[in-house]
Amino acid sequence: MTTNLPFLENELMDVVRLFPGDGAVAEHVLSYADGTYKNTFTAGGKTYEFEDTMPAKNELEYKRYAKRYAKLALYKILKERYGMAMPWGALTGIRPTKLAYTERAAGRDWQTLFRKMDVSEENIRLTGDILRAQEGIYERRDSNCDLFVSVPFCPSKCVYCSFITADIRYTRKYLDEYMEKLCFEIAASAPLVGNLRSVYIGGGTPLVLGTEHLKMLLDALAPLRANDCEYTVEAGRPDVFTEEKLELLKAYGVTRICVNPQSLSDATLERIGRKHTAKDVYRAYEMAAKYGFDVNMDLIAGLTGESFEEFAESLRAAVALAPDNITVHTLCLKAGAKLKEEHARLDGDAVGRMVDYSRGILRAAGYEPYYMYRQKYQAGNRENTGWTKPGKACVYNVDIMEETADNLAVGANAVSKKVHTGENRIERYGSPKDFQTYFNKIEDVIAKKRKLFAGERA
Repeated sequence: MTTNLPFLENELMDVVRLFPGDGAVAEHVLSYADGTYKNTFTAGGKTYEFEDTMPAKNELEYKRYAKRYAKLALYKILKERYGMAMPWGALTGIRPTKLAYTERAAGRDWQTLFRKMDVSEENIRLTGDILRAQEGIYERRDSNCDLFVSVPFCPSKCVYCSFITADIRYTRKYLDEYMEKLCFEIAASAPLVGNLRSVYIGGGTPLVLGTEHLKMLLDALAPLRANDCEYTVEAGRPDVFTEEKLELLKAYGVTRICVNPQSLSDATLERIGRKHTAKDVYRAYEMAAKYGFDVNMDLIAGLTGESFEEFAESLRAAVALAPDNITVHTLCLKAGAKLKEEHARLDGDAVGRMVDYSRGILRAAGYEPYYMYRQKYQAGNRENTGWTKPGKACVYNVDIMEETADNLAVGANAVSKKVHTGENRIERYGSPKDFQTYFNKIEDVIAKKRKLFAGERA
């Protein structure tokens, strides 16, 4: 496909990838005058023309609306050609709720836009429910900050994983130096912390650390957590849980942990490269419950070889445990993951059935959706949704998905974000991905983060 505006090329290809085949659209031209966007597509000797009106105040708004209406026009062509409607219509962005908030702030009805973009009524309802669930948590203030700590070590590499994490059997040689440099960066970051809303230690699988390294990390973080904000550890896989580690987390004020089985089918766990069984999940959950943590659990719809019945059974088992949060992810083909090397496209119909089933079961069990995000190459053009018991929403998940607070991220492959609320703008800095580069450039990493967060806190 060719277009007269290069900044639209990737946006249009995102729409093409929603449908089977290559779209067979040869040429696109966008013209703009007096607030009207005219999109002209040529395909198979036929010309399609669409006009939409939305005056733009500046270049940023012009590009935003140009992308929106070009994608919508192409979506309409492909929807007719293939006889297929997508659950999120022409929306290809990561954060539908953020778009809803933007429309609301502009004094417009976000549901009107969603219907124009051909979003299903069920997904409009889902978005509205999330906005309501975020009331009292969602907050846009320039001083707000969340702290993310990257612990990129795992017991094994899952087939769907695209993170830099690797089997700790092969990365253990880096562990001592990594912890030393990470704690050094944490101490250097203390002056950059603003109104701290949450601390999140993620991975990887942070509890793969031994108790000595875990205590070292918790000690380093203790001076930064001056208030009683939410404190989460993505404990991760159940095969790394021990009483001693959980006692440490409790002693240092951790309030929430994540137990992430992804499936409670032993056959599925083996296929995706996990080294634990469903029985280990139950053991870890019972162990964690004794300490009074809020507990998050993750499941993935569409895992390799998993049937609808197996997914449904896993979901029912998770609901029976009654964790505070259950997040249902949709399998996604990510660059760098073994799964993407083996599959060009995922079975969207089967995954759609799983996601639809999860919504019904979770609502019936008293959970409400409170955050949601989407990714490219997700099966069936679906989404990842976090469900919570009333009053148990994870602040970090809301802040990071809605991009309402600074995200000060430390460690290898950690992406920091500086949110300029008044300017509706975000600056990012990504730390080096591989260990050795992170070690060698730690002073530079710290200097760049100081520059990123310069201003009221530097």
